[in-house]
Amino acid sequence: MKQSVVVTGGSKGIGWEIVRTLASAGYHVVSGSRSLRESIPNEVKVNITQCQMNTINEKDHFRLAEIASEEGRQLIAYVNNAGFSEWRSIEEIDEKFLFDIISTNLIGYFWGAKAAAHHLKAGGSLINISSLAGKRGTSNNSAYVSTKFGVTGLTQSLSKELGARGIRVNSVCPVLVKSEGLLAALSQNSSPAKGNPTSFLEEFAKTQASLQRLPTAQEVADLVHFLISEKSQAITGQSINVDCGVLPN
Repeated sequence: MKQSVVVTGGSKGIGWEIVRTLASAGYHVVSGSRSLRESIPNEVKVNITQCQMNTINEKDHFRLAEIASEEGRQLIAYVNNAGFSEWRSIEEIDEKFLFDIISTNLIGYFWGAKAAAHHLKAGGSLINISSLAGKRGTSNNSAYVSTKFGVTGLTQSLSKELGARGIRVNSVCPVLVKSEGLLAALSQNSSPAKGNPTSFLEEFAKTQASLQRLPTAQEVADLVHFLISEKSQAITGQSINVDCGVLPN
């Protein structure tokens, strides 16, 4: 039976690297996103099913899990990845922004977890793509940080709740990973980059990272691959940094 994985927000950035990596490894990947990816390499296309979805819609998550569980497939992992980052001072936070970021970055993860809990069997894995922001607060980032702290709590609680059924739950916490979404967020004056993302990322890597570089989306995807594999069967309830030593712990 073909092993399958669901990845939300799989059309770009870290999500796409997760989709591509898992498809290359032979899994059938059901990629859910608002817009579909137009260009997919031929060597992985056969292992990818794209579906339009809205991460704040509970039914969309169940639909992805059902597609991944169709005859001939066994869902072995669900990856909550869809989300966005935006820096705003507390004075600039309004009701719409707060609702949007909490709905996308946290409530959507609850719905993904609910669908995963319904469909996964013993040995299955739920992975939440979080952030280093789920472990420390930063200026002008209270809304985003709050959602990622929430993901940490969700991960720890569900690892206890689902562990007796043999389902593991972990989160992956990257630091700043260069992507279109991150660069757009850093281009705003309210961000720590003050509208100059390239210089900011270079300086951040030199002064904050032990390895004096920042991780790539591929390196995040590689950890996800490990966490759904049989080699990580004793790991659950963890929030694992992918940060080149920015926050040693």
